Amino acid sequence: MTDHSSAALQYAQEHHELFLNDLIDFVSIPSVSTDPSAAPAMLRAAQWVASQLLSLGMSQVGIYPTGGHPVVYGEWLEAGPDKPTALIYGHYDVQPAEPLALWHTPPFEPTRRGGNLFGRGASDMKGQVTASLKAVEALVRTGRFPINVKFIVEGEEEIGSPNLGAFIREHKELLTCDFAVNPDTGMIAADVPTITYGLRGLAYFELRMSGPDHDLHSGMFGGAVHNPAQVLCELVAGMHDNQGRVTLPGFYDRVRDLTSEERIDLARLPMDEAFYHKQTGAPALHGEAGYSAMERVGARPTLEVNGLLSEAIRINAEG
Repeated sequence: MTDHSSAALQYAQEHHELFLNDLIDFVSIPSVSTDPSAAPAMLRAAQWVASQLLSLGMSQVGIYPTGGHPVVYGEWLEAGPDKPTALIYGHYDVQPAEPLALWHTPPFEPTRRGGNLFGRGASDMKGQVTASLKAVEALVRTGRFPINVKFIVEGEEEIGSPNLGAFIREHKELLTCDFAVNPDTGMIAADVPTITYGLRGLAYFELRMSGPDHDLHSGMFGGAVHNPAQVLCELVAGMHDNQGRVTLPGFYDRVRDLTSEERIDLARLPMDEAFYHKQTGAPALHGEAGYSAMERVGARPTLEVNGLLSEAIRINAEG
């Protein structure tokens, strides 16, 4: 460990309570992006992030308007053009706190209990945003920061980031970087340092199947008319083969294979099949043949069903 790293760690330890109090202030803001009445709180959260960036001596700090909630940006480029630039991503919006009856303490009154801080957004992801800001502070206050850093913190992640794409396209020169860091991930355990270097994306769709124009009795028409619910089940079942592979054409065309080094590293993690049995309560694990549970979760694409509904819809036809 370098002298600068040691000094930064010592600085973080000495300022632990101050950092924690800042996090408590941040989590106290009810920045629920799905709630139109929370617009003032959303702006307060954006202003909190901007004030933190300014306190670090960052330049170009701004609260940029979008078609929805604003994006906060700031940069520190003092390392020079010959050094790499990291773009750190975050979001300041949170999910609604309901059902409130399940909270032991008010969701926007952060409470310390058992070594943890309980409050809406503490772990997703105001905690990570604060940790990133304070890590930069610790390094800046104890020496010369070794690389250039940019921050982009949005307010719409919990609603699918509908305006982030347009913001990135409009400000692509401002956001130019050598690599991006997304701290919106988890850790294996409190005492197991974790670096997540890849995340699966998400593409989703709703599939609707219809048939006869009115409800049919299965006793009178079963076997003569194909039941749309049955067709849907057959279609879903056909999306995987008996080896657990997705059968959709082209599904794996852009999937990167795991290297032997990656498989060795993943096998070192304390997340074997027994771990997944214990975490899920499932009687057996399932998935793509030839890969461990950890590899399936961390490095292979999946096709999952999140809900099925079968109902009769009556249609009145005239003419």
